[in-house]
Amino acid sequence: MKKKNILWLYLFLFATLIDLAFILEQKLELRFFSKPLIILGLIGYFYQITKPISSTLLSKSILGALIFSLLGDILLLWDHLFIYGIGAFLLAHVCYIIGFKVAQKAPESLLNVNFVKTFFINLPVYFLAAFTFYMINPNLGALKIPVIIYIIVIVSMVTTARERYGKCNPASFWQVFIGAILFFISDGVIALDKFYLPIPDAGIIIMGTYAIAQLMIVMGIRSHLIKPTLS
Repeated sequence: MKKKNILWLYLFLFATLIDLAFILEQKLELRFFSKPLIILGLIGYFYQITKPISSTLLSKSILGALIFSLLGDILLLWDHLFIYGIGAFLLAHVCYIIGFKVAQKAPESLLNVNFVKTFFINLPVYFLAAFTFYMINPNLGALKIPVIIYIIVIVSMVTTARERYGKCNPASFWQVFIGAILFFISDGVIALDKFYLPIPDAGIIIMGTYAIAQLMIVMGIRSHLIKPTLS
C-alpha cells in the first residue's frame, strides 16, 4: 500500500477518534471540524486507489456514495436540516446498491431467482426494519413517508450486499456485508434515539458503527479490485 494512500486512512482514523472524544466530552460544537474529516479521509483513499479505473461505474458509484455520505454528515450537524441529511444518505445507499451490483459476477436472471428462499434469508433484516418502524411510527409526524422510503432503500442496500455471497471473493463479500449491517445498525440507533426513546451513549454507538461500516465497505470493494475472481 503506497504511503500517500495510507495517509488518508490515518486521517480517517484520527478524525474518527477525535470526533468520538468530542462526543464523550460534550463538545458538540467542535464536531463541525472533526465529523466531515471522517468520510473525507475515505474519499481521498478510495479516489487514490481507484485512479486507474476512475471512469468505471463501480468507481463512480462508490465514490458517489462517499460524497453523499459526507454531505449527509454535514447536514445532520443541524437538527433543522435532518430531512435533507437523510435525503443525502438515501442517495448514498442508492449509489452503494449500484456499486454492490457491479462488484459481483453477473446477477442471476429473474426467472432463476428463488424468491421464497431469498425472502426467508433476508427475513431477519425485514423484521428488524419493521420492528424499528413500529417503535418510531407514533412520533414521525410529517416525516413518516420519507422515513418509510429511507427504510426501504437501506434494507435494499443490506440485502444487495448479502446477495453478493458466492458471486465475489469471500474477503470482499464479508467486508461489504458486515459494513452494510453496521450501517443498518447505526441508522437504527439514530431512529430509535430521535423518535422513540433517548439511548445512553447513542452518539458513540452511532458514530462508532457508522465509521467502521464505511471503512469496511471501502475495504471490501478494494478486496474485490485486488482479487476480482472467486477463490
